[in-house]
Amino acid sequence: MANYRELANAIRALSMDGVQKANSGHPGAPMGMADMAEALWRGFLHHNPKNPNFANRDRFVLSNGHASMLIYSLLHLTGYDLSIDDLKNFRQFGSKTPGHPEHGEVPGVETTTGPLGMGLANAVGMAMAERMLAEEFNKDGFDIVDHYTYVFMGDGCLMEGISHEACSLAGTLGLGKLIALYDSNGISIDGLVKGWFADDTKKRFEGYGWQVIEVANGNDGAQVRAALELAKADTTRPSIIICPTTIGFGSPKKAGTSASHGAPLGDEEIAATKAALGWKYGPFEVPQEIYKEWDATEAGAKLESDWNNLFAQYKAKFPQLADEFERRLSGKLPVDFAPKAKAWVESLQNNPDPKVATRKAGQIALDFFGSLLPELVGGSADLAPSNLTMNKESKEVLPGQLNGNYIHWGVREFAMCAAMNGMVLHGGFRPYGGTFLIFSDYAKNALRMSALMKIPTLYVFTHDSIGVGEDGPTHEPIEQIASLRVLPNFDQWRPCDMVETGAAWTYMIERLDGPSAIILSRQTLEQMPRSTEQVNNISKGAYVLKDCEGTPDVILMATGSEVALAFHAAEKLAEQGKKARVVSMPSTDVFDRQSEEYKESVLPKAVRARVAVEAAMSTTWFKYVGLDGATVCLDHYGASAPAGLLFKKYGFTVENVVETALKVIK
Repeated sequence: MANYRELANAIRALSMDGVQKANSGHPGAPMGMADMAEALWRGFLHHNPKNPNFANRDRFVLSNGHASMLIYSLLHLTGYDLSIDDLKNFRQFGSKTPGHPEHGEVPGVETTTGPLGMGLANAVGMAMAERMLAEEFNKDGFDIVDHYTYVFMGDGCLMEGISHEACSLAGTLGLGKLIALYDSNGISIDGLVKGWFADDTKKRFEGYGWQVIEVANGNDGAQVRAALELAKADTTRPSIIICPTTIGFGSPKKAGTSASHGAPLGDEEIAATKAALGWKYGPFEVPQEIYKEWDATEAGAKLESDWNNLFAQYKAKFPQLADEFERRLSGKLPVDFAPKAKAWVESLQNNPDPKVATRKAGQIALDFFGSLLPELVGGSADLAPSNLTMNKESKEVLPGQLNGNYIHWGVREFAMCAAMNGMVLHGGFRPYGGTFLIFSDYAKNALRMSALMKIPTLYVFTHDSIGVGEDGPTHEPIEQIASLRVLPNFDQWRPCDMVETGAAWTYMIERLDGPSAIILSRQTLEQMPRSTEQVNNISKGAYVLKDCEGTPDVILMATGSEVALAFHAAEKLAEQGKKARVVSMPSTDVFDRQSEEYKESVLPKAVRARVAVEAAMSTTWFKYVGLDGATVCLDHYGASAPAGLLFKKYGFTVENVVETALKVIK
């Protein structure tokens, strides 16, 4: 039987060889964390390599994702669908072993990591999801949701600000099944971190309310195993195990230095390292006795079989709960969702209130959808009364009371969005989180990661323009709408009234292949007249809201609060004998995916006189207005003044839209 160090050395050897063959990558961290990984994966991690999606598996997150050869080696050694040839193909085009772990591309990778600290925040969301699902579905004697979330992280993860946001919340909520192992090697790209990172990590996490466990030597697997036992013994608070390690462990010349961090060791140094470690095998060679010790397929199959038997008993006793649990984990909506949502959206056209802020319309939508979807979990970054993200079904999640569906994230926009990604990845929930649109900038990388992973996280951004008014330019978003539009695979909706808000929420919930954001107003907006056909066309991202006889002289396009402006400008143009078509474009992203025939029916190429109206930057509108068109937009910052005055000062008036339209009509 191989000893623990030999088993860890298999990770070191594969990591060195993979990076060397690619001539690119980070060998030092996998070599330093190999003993930590061996202790966790062979002694504690509950998983089934033959079914990476086993419902009750433990979640493992490699937050310091540059150490990707660590997780690829682990997946290969334990029996996942990741071959030795895949390891040889590290960092190559189309491979299953990209430079950083990618969810959906690599079996067994729970989340895409690489931006430091992001995986840690994802792990917090996963741990929240486990606890909340357990509260909802577990019954006496039937703990069908009972697993841990483990995360590896390094110095860089703890330097990033998101780590503070996420770990502060995890401690507050008492996420006792979250266990973080900190690879404290004291080295980053620039060298010894003590010159720029001298935090007392122990005191920091004690301040958060975590259990802090220190080991003397993180390269001693026995010490790590003992620490993991202590961590699992306390389920009232999250645990961090501080593991001092040597980066590039075993390398005679590069161990303990930044030289092993982000570059291949070189053939000569690899040979010397393997000799020092007593590893007698060639590149990518692992003896069968080592594979046998690592193989987790039999244990994983039994683990899942035992759980399946438990769930079968659960289903016999609680059939409705079991069916709901299976539906929730599958991500499928209730079978009656689509017809109910469609009928409800159509009914909104009869709303008697002529003016409603779309943030209020959003809350009305959440009242409806909250009654249909128990998986819809809301939250806000300390702005619930302003975002209006609480609905009639909301029950607060609080310390020691995680059996709710509304999360007060505190002033933590970045952690909120990253943790919501973790909840989606865990399964069982469709989280949405709110903040002001201007603060989407704080969370931008988490939004990008949800788009990259193609997961259906939901974002609510209110106070969408200079309509914020007296709060001034620090709170008035100008460039944010454009910046979100250019995110690939990220849908953005900016509805103009209650009907468009309801239709947008329906589309967002039904979309399962990527994230969506809804952009809502602070101020009240006028309800637009529509036919049933027009209501149904909202889901196409853009549609003709007001038309004219024959070929239009000009097309007016607008979103959100500016749609009514374009509508009334068209009326004024008609009085002057000019034919104007008004196109409401609540989602340019969705409109761009429509058929060419539909797009032509809304924006005929023959009509080159076009005006886009939006109280935000003009950047993304030129693809629609072309060289002959014009924009009534805002390419500078706002000011502190009443909203009505700002709209007038900056040209968002019927008169200015009419004047602009007349200039482009040939």
